Amino acid sequence: METQKIYNNNIAENQVERVVEVLKGGGVIVIPTDTLYALACDALNPKAIERVCQLKGLNPEKTNLSILCSDISMASDYARFDNDAFKLMKDNTPGPFTFLFRAASSLPRAFKGRKVVGVRIPANEAVLKIVEALGNPLLSTSIVFEDDDYGINPDLIEEAYKDRADLMVKGEEGSLQPSAIVDFTGDSPEVVREGPLPLAD
Repeated sequence: METQKIYNNNIAENQVERVVEVLKGGGVIVIPTDTLYALACDALNPKAIERVCQLKGLNPEKTNLSILCSDISMASDYARFDNDAFKLMKDNTPGPFTFLFRAASSLPRAFKGRKVVGVRIPANEAVLKIVEALGNPLLSTSIVFEDDDYGINPDLIEEAYKDRADLMVKGEEGSLQPSAIVDFTGDSPEVVREGPLPLAD
């Protein structure tokens, strides 16, 4: 596994270009976010999505899949939300929130039949730059770990995924607390999982 080491979430242009090259080639990467480290791939590449689901042991037909977007404008291409949801996203992103929306038809076939998609715009500058340079979302799911140290320590995460992922963006220590989940698919928004920060409204 290739490693791109970054500091304070600052990623150099040549590093972004290399990560995007791996993603466009169908690669699976490990990235820091503003919560847990995550497995990620190009969300428009069905074969890469299959690899991530196999690594995580996910059945994409039974699991809500989440995408990382660079901004709300990108999110609006893949999820359907109204003006009230737009305002809440504007007030809370970038940040540690996953918003559940009705999925748009523009999502790839791995999402077909799935009526809901999770949307994340994390407060991590490196990740946002990667997504922006790629030009479309990343599929993302938190890494699997049995010991807390392997959830937060970048060296141990690198060790655990060296034979399973193609590239790691190796940043600061991760967190063990996942993002909040806010469900917008009902009549009104509902926080279904608390996260590191309360939802600003």
